[in-house]
Amino acid sequence: MKENIILTVLSFILVLIIYEIFIVNKAKKNRDKVPVEIKYIVKKYGIDLDKINYNQLLQVMALTCAFDIALIAFVMSLIPNFIIELLIGLILFVPVIFVSFSFIGKRYRKKMKDNE
Repeated sequence: MKENIILTVLSFILVLIIYEIFIVNKAKKNRDKVPVEIKYIVKKYGIDLDKINYNQLLQVMALTCAFDIALIAFVMSLIPNFIIELLIGLILFVPVIFVSFSFIGKRYRKKMKDNE
């Protein structure tokens, strides 16, 4: 179990660092290059990027994506069979992301309405 927790923490840190370097930094430098995750919640939840803190949203998305992947890696590490582990990972990937993005989208839609 200790190894599973270490794997989860290392996965979180590694994904967060990679996301910060390759996605967040590019999006901050060039506001025209909006990451696909941001485009998804903007379109689905009707968020106006001019009414919210874009840099804060980028950081929230980075943390959320890192958490999602670390959570999936943790669940996968609990399964002893490699093939079943991969299947569970593939099955969990989309629902976990959609649930976490829906929380972010609803939160920012509420924030946007509160700022009006």
